[in-house]
Amino acid sequence: MAKLAFLGMGVMGYPMAGHLQAAGHEVCVYNRTFAKAEAWAAQHGGMAAKTPREAAAGAEFVMACVGNDDDLRSVCTGDDGAFAGMSKGAIFVDHTTVSDTVTHELYSVAKDHGLNFVDAPISGGQAGAENAQLGIMCGGDQDAYDAAEPIMNVYAKLCKRIGESGAGQVTKMCNQIAIAGLVQGLSEALHFAEKAGLDGRSVVEVISQGAAGSWQMSNRYETMLDDHFEHGFAVDWMRKDLDICLTSADKNGASLPVTALVDQFYKDVQKMGGGRWDTSSLFKRLRKMD
Repeated sequence: MAKLAFLGMGVMGYPMAGHLQAAGHEVCVYNRTFAKAEAWAAQHGGMAAKTPREAAAGAEFVMACVGNDDDLRSVCTGDDGAFAGMSKGAIFVDHTTVSDTVTHELYSVAKDHGLNFVDAPISGGQAGAENAQLGIMCGGDQDAYDAAEPIMNVYAKLCKRIGESGAGQVTKMCNQIAIAGLVQGLSEALHFAEKAGLDGRSVVEVISQGAAGSWQMSNRYETMLDDHFEHGFAVDWMRKDLDICLTSADKNGASLPVTALVDQFYKDVQKMGGGRWDTSSLFKRLRKMD
């Protein structure tokens, strides 16, 4: 069993840290709003710290799941940052979806401090975090990954190192690119079925068993048809992720026409007041256009 820190008690980090504590690890958590860290400690029996540095002090592994590039920098660096509290040789594991630019930057800073840094973005949503069924795509040094993998496997369905530093984040970009097209395709299929006078549930019951089937279809079609979008991964966060994808595509020359188009559709959803709606709300946008 290891001494661990977990930074970020959002809808993902809160249950992930809980799984680590339940597995017998000694976990200290940090959250920008300290009351949430205290609530976690009260529920799970771990500890809460008021700064990332305090949480990371003496930890063998420091896990993070925060909001964006700036949030990650803030919990890693500076006098109160985790890097200042970590011991030489300790491993920082970043589960946040961020740019590979900030990943390379913090990997280098960590090395300068005698630390290890593994980028390990996650997929599976809140349900995956709560049920310990996350997909984790990793980048970083092989030895650091090998040491961290047993810790991550506590809440993973699959954990895999893809390559060197940044490879995990680039793989997460691939994940978000694929999802964007899938959700739009599903939304259009359900919209078309409605306009044709068909029962959407009956349609999905059949087509989900063939080549059209997907996780999005199996897990989202009913809530989409019921006009229920107050769950899952928010549009605001998806637009943040797609911006990372499109910025990276500008740099590497990849063509992402569908991704760019769907990003604009999500912008429409935000204008509808749906920034916190689930990403499947692309269907609501189509219904509004009727």
